[in-house]
Amino acid sequence: MLPPPTSSRGFTLIEVLVALGIVALGLMTGLKATQALTTSAQRQSDVLWAQLCADNALNTLRLSRQLPGVGDSSVTCVQAQQTLRVQLSVRPTPNPSFRRVDAQVWSQSTPILRVTTVLGNQ
Repeated sequence: MLPPPTSSRGFTLIEVLVALGIVALGLMTGLKATQALTTSAQRQSDVLWAQLCADNALNTLRLSRQLPGVGDSSVTCVQAQQTLRVQLSVRPTPNPSFRRVDAQVWSQSTPILRVTTVLGNQ
């Protein structure tokens, strides 16, 4: 008499490979989402520091109590151990009592933020 057949209840190699593929796909999707969140948070931080630098440069012009001369200038600004460059561009307007001022903030060779305002005689 033969012994009764044993039934093995395991997973086949194909089932294991399909499960591993699904897990890998889920992990890659999570990694992409995490990377997007990290990049967004870094961009938000860079824009915050750039806004502070642009505001400082424009407030310096406002506090000088005289109409800025037409032309371009550049100042450096250190925020959070990061050196940013603020490029100021002063242009005339149709009204000679006002000047248009563009402040563009750069991190190395990458532009971060551009702010435009109008300054007048005080």
